Amino acid sequence: MSLTNKTSKYDNEIQHFPATYHAAMCKDISSLQDAIVSASESSIIGVGSGGSFTVASLLCNLHEAYTGRVSRPATPLEVICNPTLSSSSPVFVISAEGKNPDVIEATKRARRHSARSVHVVVNRNKCPLIEVVDKLSGIKIHSHDLTEKDGYLATNSLLLDALLFARAYSELNTANNNLPSEFSELRINNDQTFDDWNETAKLFVKECVARGSLTVVYSPLLKPIAVDLESKLSEAALLHTQFTDLRSYAHGRHLWLAKRPKDCAILAITEPFIHSLWENMQAHFPNEVPTLAMRLPGATPRDLIVGLIAQMYIISAIARELGCDPGKPPVPQFGRELYYLDIQKFIPNPSEEDDAAENSKSRVLGAQWPSPRNCQVMQRAKKSFVETLEKQNFKAIIFDYDGTICRSQRTNTPPPKEILKHIEQLIHSGIIIGIASGRGGSIQECLKQSLPPEILEKIYLGLYNGGEICNAVTAPKKSQEVSEFLSHTTRIIRRLQSIGVPITDIRTTHPYQVSIRFREGLSIDHMWFVIADALHQAGLDSYHIVKSKHSIDILATGVTKSRLVAHVVQKCNIDPYEILTIGDQGAWPGNDSALLEHRFSLSVDAPSRRLDRGWKIAPSHLSDVDATLWYLQCLKVYLDGTFQVCTSQTTEGENCQNA
Repeated sequence: MSLTNKTSKYDNEIQHFPATYHAAMCKDISSLQDAIVSASESSIIGVGSGGSFTVASLLCNLHEAYTGRVSRPATPLEVICNPTLSSSSPVFVISAEGKNPDVIEATKRARRHSARSVHVVVNRNKCPLIEVVDKLSGIKIHSHDLTEKDGYLATNSLLLDALLFARAYSELNTANNNLPSEFSELRINNDQTFDDWNETAKLFVKECVARGSLTVVYSPLLKPIAVDLESKLSEAALLHTQFTDLRSYAHGRHLWLAKRPKDCAILAITEPFIHSLWENMQAHFPNEVPTLAMRLPGATPRDLIVGLIAQMYIISAIARELGCDPGKPPVPQFGRELYYLDIQKFIPNPSEEDDAAENSKSRVLGAQWPSPRNCQVMQRAKKSFVETLEKQNFKAIIFDYDGTICRSQRTNTPPPKEILKHIEQLIHSGIIIGIASGRGGSIQECLKQSLPPEILEKIYLGLYNGGEICNAVTAPKKSQEVSEFLSHTTRIIRRLQSIGVPITDIRTTHPYQVSIRFREGLSIDHMWFVIADALHQAGLDSYHIVKSKHSIDILATGVTKSRLVAHVVQKCNIDPYEILTIGDQGAWPGNDSALLEHRFSLSVDAPSRRLDRGWKIAPSHLSDVDATLWYLQCLKVYLDGTFQVCTSQTTEGENCQNA
C-alpha cells in the first residue's frame, strides 16, 4: 500500500524540520549551559517518556562523552519506584507538552528525594507540569516554546530539545563545535542529503515491511538513535523491533538468522570505530537477510543529530509503505485511559527511614554504606539529644542564611514567603531572631523586599561570618582597619587565579574575611583543599578556611558565626542554653560548624560530627529550606515569649507554633 494521494501528518511534521532546526540554533541556551556546567563534576539522571526518553538518552550520552561521568536515562516509573536514583545526582526531567502524569509525579518525587538540583525542560510556557513545579521549591525551569505541535509521535519537539542539548555541549567544548547553522548543511553516509538517504533505503524498507520486523544493531556511542527508532516503530505499531549493540547481538540473537531468515532484516548504525566490525559481521550473515548501514562519520553532537533525523525519515518511508500515518493513528479509548492513569494512587511514596538521623551522622563521620549503621551508641546519642532538646525552653533562634532560610544559590533573592511568615510570627510572639551569614549587606537588601521595618529592626545579623554585628535595618560599618593576614591571603588567591585555578570572584572585606567563588559546577570540597594547600605552603593556618555550598571563606582571627550567639546572650541577657541554632554545613570545614557547635543546634543538611549536638532530625527527604520549614512547624510557642521543639510529636505538615 502507498499513500500517494495525501501527505500524512507525520510527513508534514518532517517538512518543518528546517524551521525547527533554525529556531533551535537561535534559542538562548545560556541557562541550560549553566545547568550542564553545574553538573559537570557529577553523574546525571535524564528522565523522559517516549520521544523525551530519546532526548534523555542523548543528554546522558553527551554528558558521559564530555565529562566522563557515567549517567543514566530513566523512565518516570524508574524514578517513582526507586527514589535513590535521584538522591545524589542532578536530575533533568524532559517533557514536550508537560502533561504526562507520570512525568509530573516523577518530578515531584525527584524534588522530594534529591539532594541535588532538579531541572525541567519543556516546550510549553504553560502546561500542567509547570503549574506543579511553580508550587515546588528548588526546581529550575528551561522552557523553549515550540510553535508546531507534534502528532502522535515526537518529531519537532524531539529535534528541538535534542538540538538544544547538542548545542549546549558542543558550544561549551569550543574546540569541537561542529553543528552547522542551517539544516541544509547536514549530511549522512558520505555526503548524502536526507532525501538521498531515503532513496538509498527504499528497497531495504520494502523488505522490512514484507518481513514485519526489524533488528537494529548499533555502536554504543550512537545508542540514542537506536532508542528512538525502536520507540517510534513500536509506539506506532509499524514493525516488530529489537535493538542491541553489535557485540551483544553475537550473544545468541543471531539464532534468528538461522531459524527465521525470512523474518529478519538488519539495520546497523555505525561510526568509524566499528565500521569494520559491522562489515565483518555482515559477511557472515545468510545472503537472504537484507541489511542496511547508517554510516556516521563519528559520534559528535552533529552526528547524533544527523542520525536522529535520518531514522525519522526511515520511519516515514516505512509508514508510507504500510499505507499508514504514524503522526495520527487511531488511538483506542483504553489507550488514552492507560496514558492518563493517576500513578500516585497506585505507587505510594517510599516510607521514611527510621534511622535517617543516625545515618546522616554516620556519613559525616566517614561511615558510608556498607559500614555498620545499627550502632547502639549512635542510637542512644540521638535519643538523648532529642529528649534533651524537647525538654528545653528557648527564647531565641539563630539561623544560617544560604541553604537554611534561603535557597543555596548565587543570586540575591529573599527567603521564601513561608520562611518569612514564620519569622514574622515568631518576632510578634516575642522570640529573638538572628541570622548569621558569610554575606554582607546584600542580606539586608533581600530582607527589605519582604519584611516591614518594625520587624527588620528586631532581627540581629552576623554578617561576614559574624565579623560585623548589626540589625537588619542598620547598614554595616565601613571599617578603615586593614588586616595584613587578609591582604597576604588575597595575594595568594590572586596568584592561584593567574595560573588558571577557576576562580571567578575574590572579595576581600577588611578586617573580616576573603570570600572566593569558583566556576559553577566545581566541587567546593575539592577546591577547599586547593586553597588550604596554597595557604599551607605559605606557612598559614588552614583552620580559618570554611566552605559553603557555593564559596570558600578565609576568616580573620576571631571571626566566627558564634560571635552572633555571644552577642545575643549579652544584648538580650539570656542564657546560652535558651538559644537554638540552625544551619546547613555543620561539619568542619563547613561554615556553620561554629554555629552548630552550640549545645542546642540543628542541621538541615550536613550535621556536626559531635554526637551531643548538631543533629539533622528532619525527615531524610527534606533538606535545606524544606528542612528548616519542618523544624519551624515543630515549634510550640508560649505566651511568655518562649518556645519548645516538639519533633517527636509532629508529623510533616502539622504546625505546632500556636500553643
